[in-house]
Amino acid sequence: MDDDPILLQPARPSRADALRNRELLLETAQRLFAAHGVEAVSMSAIAEAADVGKGTLYRHFANKTDLCLALLDQQQRALQERTLERLRQNDDPEAKLRWFLREVLTFVWQNLPLLLVGAPESHLVRTAAHAWWRQTVRGLLAQLGVKKHLDYAADTLYVMLEAHTVYFQRQSRACTLDELIAGIHALLDGFLSGR
Repeated sequence: MDDDPILLQPARPSRADALRNRELLLETAQRLFAAHGVEAVSMSAIAEAADVGKGTLYRHFANKTDLCLALLDQQQRALQERTLERLRQNDDPEAKLRWFLREVLTFVWQNLPLLLVGAPESHLVRTAAHAWWRQTVRGLLAQLGVKKHLDYAADTLYVMLEAHTVYFQRQSRACTLDELIAGIHALLDGFLSGR
């Protein structure tokens, strides 16, 4: 029958199509961000370059912040896996903490433009990954016997890993990544000397 409602319904994209579109959008955003900078690229430009409608883009990512967090997800998972592997080793907690601080600072340094999108300065622990960074620092400080002002020490070290802090140090102070790593290790030395 010609007016069969099943024939009049538009076909819904398959799950595989949706996954391909998501990957296409992520690859397109990554390419455009690398070429023009995160701030200069609009969501509309990403949809146009990927040759998909804006509705498709917004079904996957509500805004640019969601898109940036999705781009960071794989790298953040890799950092977590490396960290969990390192924490399982039976070496010195201080060596683990120094390693972790260096790894997170390097991650932030390399991904600063993505981390700053939609990140209000008044809310420093904005994702579960950030809370995990702080808890890892706190746990290792506790293993090292830091009792006096443990949470303050953890918060201070965490704040030095935060994207706005790294941006300020890089842009306003012209610090290199090596200088930031040396600085956070010096800060750690101060907390460890007051155990």
